[in-house]
Amino acid sequence: MAETAEKRKRVEDEAPAPGTNEDGTSAIQNGWFSEFSTMWPGQAMSIKMGKTLHSAKSDFQDVMVFESEAFGNVLVLDGVIQCTQKDEFSYQEMIVHLPLCALPEAPKRVLVVGGGDGGVLREICRHKSVERADMAEIDAMVPEVSKKFFPEMATGFSDSRAHVKICDGLKFVEETPEGTYDAIIVDSSDPVGPAEVLFEKPFFESMHKALKPGGVVCTQAECLWLHLPVIKEVAQMCKEVFVGGKTTYAYCTIPTYPSGQIGFMICKKAGGKDFDFTKPARPGPTVGSESAHASVTKPLKYYNSAIHSAAFCLPEFARAELAPLFNN
Repeated sequence: MAETAEKRKRVEDEAPAPGTNEDGTSAIQNGWFSEFSTMWPGQAMSIKMGKTLHSAKSDFQDVMVFESEAFGNVLVLDGVIQCTQKDEFSYQEMIVHLPLCALPEAPKRVLVVGGGDGGVLREICRHKSVERADMAEIDAMVPEVSKKFFPEMATGFSDSRAHVKICDGLKFVEETPEGTYDAIIVDSSDPVGPAEVLFEKPFFESMHKALKPGGVVCTQAECLWLHLPVIKEVAQMCKEVFVGGKTTYAYCTIPTYPSGQIGFMICKKAGGKDFDFTKPARPGPTVGSESAHASVTKPLKYYNSAIHSAAFCLPEFARAELAPLFNN
């Protein structure tokens, strides 16, 4: 016990701390916002700022929106860029359609934990098979800010199938009856501050319980170039939780995330029909496609069946480290 407590304290002491919006704005040079974080030491993404549209502290974090010439409106939480109007679609489409299009039976009930900007909810609601889309978001300010400054991302909030609850996502999942969801998507920020618990084993065990047999989890899983040790820890944890199921990793490119890449840990609960995550069971729900809901009026801009399969092809340095941890 003493060894475990000592190790835990050491990990906590070394863990990255959440930043603030001031961390970025205080480093402005000639009107440029710079994204500094202990999660990516020695480097920073910089965007030339226009007008600051919103800057406030919620009950949980600093929330800022500013205009930019290169990327449109930019949402920043605790000093870290969350999304921009120019490139948000790549992350939102992939974190949703990779798991939902891989399921052999089209999903009917889906949960998103986090995702307060509404982008993931928008993509879930593209699927005509979805009968109910639940969201558990801890910070009420984020959806309101998104509705005002990112209306194209917030369309899912007005879908009749969407049910949004402002609450602790961890507690929401813990209290969900066993076998409720076909898919759970975790659109979290980095594992610091309020999102830290969404990278821990008890949360994954609760998600496993909340899934139907054969159901899937897809969670934001950091950058191969910067966070491979963290990704390995999450993969090992998922292998232990999803016994008899499957665990794998995929990624997409996105210019305004650190190193231009973000990944997804994707897990299948044992049971149900067997399937291969790398092979979509149906095409993406773009305009006019058979899988798209009648409300879909805009085409997909990143996801397609070919990039679905390609997303699981890892560079050798990452494949060598992660492949032994996948229970496929």
